[in-house]
Amino acid sequence: MALSRITVLISGRGSNLAALIDAARAGRIAGAVTHVVSNRPEAAGLAHAAAAGIATSTIDDRRHASRAEFDAQLATAVAAGEPDLVVLAGFMRVLATDLVRRYEHRLINVHPSLLPLYPGLHTHRRALADGVRIHGCTVHYVTPEVDRGPIIAQGAVAVGDGDDEAALAARVLAVEHRLLPTAVGWHCAGRLVIANGAVRVSGAGTASECALLAPFPEPPDRPAA
Repeated sequence: MALSRITVLISGRGSNLAALIDAARAGRIAGAVTHVVSNRPEAAGLAHAAAAGIATSTIDDRRHASRAEFDAQLATAVAAGEPDLVVLAGFMRVLATDLVRRYEHRLINVHPSLLPLYPGLHTHRRALADGVRIHGCTVHYVTPEVDRGPIIAQGAVAVGDGDDEAALAARVLAVEHRLLPTAVGWHCAGRLVIANGAVRVSGAGTASECALLAPFPEPPDRPAA
């Protein structure tokens, strides 16, 4: 089976992009990041791509006269990479409906909350304000309804009494770096099945895969031979 071509959309530091590149190069994903697109020319993540020899494109949303013009340029840039999968890794723009539908079931996002809780922005701030004890992140397929697509996997962290927004964000981000490559790996291996708006992982898997939760539990001990 040919390796999947993965296009990653970013807006900032690109730490999830770096995690995907590392996972692909380690053989944990049956694919390769072949194109990175940013809506910010100053995005630090572009340096990760350049260092890895990955093609990049920048479509600066601040330099387009209209949303429609930006959307058209973005769609052209994404299509140029001929992706089998598109991953949103900290891309801070809502995609046009036409683009979402073009890559239906081939478009994955990582979101810093346990969806459907806290869609949109400032997720950690809102979680702290509500006094939740469990927070986390979600990897899901993208649909035209923002942050409402079928959930692939979720990762949870405990919220400590002394947590501020920065501390909580850092702990959630560490889980994202594990969860996103795992979910992308499942997709590229053809193991994700969407039925009735829900996602399941097909085929035999470890206890950690079946849990769809990170930090993953340790697999049960094998019985003695």
